[in-house]
Amino acid sequence: MDRTDKYKTLLNNTFLISIGTFGSKLLSFFMVRFYTGVLTPTDYGTADLIVQTANLLFPLISMGITESVFRFALNDPIGRKNVFSVGTAAISAGALVLTAVSPFLSGIPSFGETMWLVALYTITSCYHSLCAQFIRAQGKTALFAGQGVLNTALVIGMNILFLAVFQWGITGYICSIVFADLLCSLYLVWKEKLWRYITFHPERQAFRLMLRYSVPLIPTTVFWWITSVSDRYMVTAFLGSDANGLYAVACKIPTLISLVSGIFLEAWHFSAISEAGKERGEQARFFSQIWSAFLAVMFLAGSVIIAFSQWEIRLLSDPSYHEAWRYIPMLSAAMIFSAFVTFMGSVYVVEKRSLLSFWTAMAGAGLNLLLNALLIPSDMADMGVQGAAIATMLSYLVVFLLRAKNARALIPFRLYKKRLLGSFAILCAQIWAAIDMPTGWQVMQGGALLLILAVNGKAFGSSALRTAGLLSGNLKRRKRE
Repeated sequence: MDRTDKYKTLLNNTFLISIGTFGSKLLSFFMVRFYTGVLTPTDYGTADLIVQTANLLFPLISMGITESVFRFALNDPIGRKNVFSVGTAAISAGALVLTAVSPFLSGIPSFGETMWLVALYTITSCYHSLCAQFIRAQGKTALFAGQGVLNTALVIGMNILFLAVFQWGITGYICSIVFADLLCSLYLVWKEKLWRYITFHPERQAFRLMLRYSVPLIPTTVFWWITSVSDRYMVTAFLGSDANGLYAVACKIPTLISLVSGIFLEAWHFSAISEAGKERGEQARFFSQIWSAFLAVMFLAGSVIIAFSQWEIRLLSDPSYHEAWRYIPMLSAAMIFSAFVTFMGSVYVVEKRSLLSFWTAMAGAGLNLLLNALLIPSDMADMGVQGAAIATMLSYLVVFLLRAKNARALIPFRLYKKRLLGSFAILCAQIWAAIDMPTGWQVMQGGALLLILAVNGKAFGSSALRTAGLLSGNLKRRKRE
């Protein structure tokens, strides 16, 4: 693949994924107004904990195999039939174990009567992820994006039915996601005839190679869960489910940053893995140029979310949740560095260095637990829920610094340190102005946005010119055809 082709592939994949992902995630984002209208903060907090518990169980039940399915099916080193069969076998075994132990876990007060919802959510999510990652690895990006839209449409439709019509509350909220995942899995199996990729005797080498890659990712994923989600449990423990409901809603707004980064990173992982084995200097140039643009877009997205945080929460939630706006600025910064951490992690994926993912994720999880325990119950500046947001941001920042150092030892791309530090300094000033609201704070927000644009102007310009050139080349090629 020549230099132009790899940028074109990245652009095309980003465009296709954005069509499906942006539309579906944006619809889910605006559904927050509906959820906060039909669920009390306490119910919303409980439903959020069910989802986050299932997210913790996901890597344990699947043995991290969905990551391995994508990585190995993409380059097809051991045959896609073996890859899909190993993935199916691993998840099926995990599903049987979870089903067997669920009655015993129901006796634990933290789970209680909701354990069956946790189990259903986890199992259907595992199978859906397996099918989706397998077709994505086959290069069927349009189908991957399309099934994402279908999944969201099903969730929204069933949410309206189960919550507004049947009034099933927390059960309806979870069951809508379960049924959507199940139906999308069946659709992908039917559409791509995935039963053709099942063999009851996959090669032992396939098991060995895939599990060698995926097993270290299990604790890694758990550590990321701790960094991202442990604050929900600690907020609930220290401050109650009502406070966690506010915090969960506040977390929804900065997911717009995750939406922007997620669209790109889905496509980027495909391109990054395709660069494996290339000459090191060529890899470094490619990573440098993409990182430069990614850095600029993430800081701009975060700055916009922070500037309008009060208006966003009023637009997207019931009045009983409006207090949650105070946590949005710090959580927005956390999401920026979360995206940066994932970008650096793409180097580990390319180099198959999953142990580095493990160690850096463990450092972030340990720091997050420590900071949550110190800041959430702290009387200093009346931290409370804000302490959880600060802990999350600092944890991602530290992991980013660790990954930036050792990822660049593997692929020595430019970090653009001055622009990175300058943008972060502006963002910190913007967060202070948003939370403390000094005289003229609205003007400060506008000024911060302009400064972010000025500091990153060259990166925006270069990216725009490259994109325009690729689009122009596509149009000329189509006219010739």
